[in-house]
Amino acid sequence: MTHPRSGFDPAASSLAGDVAPEVMAELLSVRSSIDNIDATLVYLLAERFKATQRVGHLKAEHDLPAGDPQREAAQIARLRMLAEEAQLDPAFAEKFLNFIISEVIRHHQAISENRRPAADAAGRAPEAPAGPFPKAPAGPGTHGPHA
Repeated sequence: MTHPRSGFDPAASSLAGDVAPEVMAELLSVRSSIDNIDATLVYLLAERFKATQRVGHLKAEHDLPAGDPQREAAQIARLRMLAEEAQLDPAFAEKFLNFIISEVIRHHQAISENRRPAADAAGRAPEAPAGPFPKAPAGPGTHGPHA
C-alpha cells in the first residue's frame, strides 16, 4: 500500500514475482522495521541539528570558532567505543560522525557569517536561519518529532 502523503510504497521491490511469497513476506516484514528505524533516524538527526543550531548561535554571539577540534576528537573516540559495544563497524561510525561534524561546522560558519552583517547594520542580532531539516509532521503512532 502506497503511503498517501509521501507516495512511498513499502512493498516496492524489483524482486516481486521472482521469489517465493513466504520469502517476500519475510523481506517486507524486515524492511518495515528498517523503514521505522530510518524514520526514527531522521527525527533524531533533526533534533540533533536543532541543538547544534543553538550552539552555533552561542558561538556566533560570542565570536567563538565554528569548530572545536578537542570536542570533535572526544566525540569521535566516544562514538567509536559505542560502535564497538553495539557491534557496529567503528570506522563506519567515525565516517558518519565526521560527515555530521562537517555539516555542523558549515552551519555554524553560515550562522556566524549571516549574523555579523545584520547585527552590524541594525545594531542587533538577526533572526535565526531555518534549520537543516524542514519540520515534519508526526507519523502514525508517534507524538511528533519531539517524542
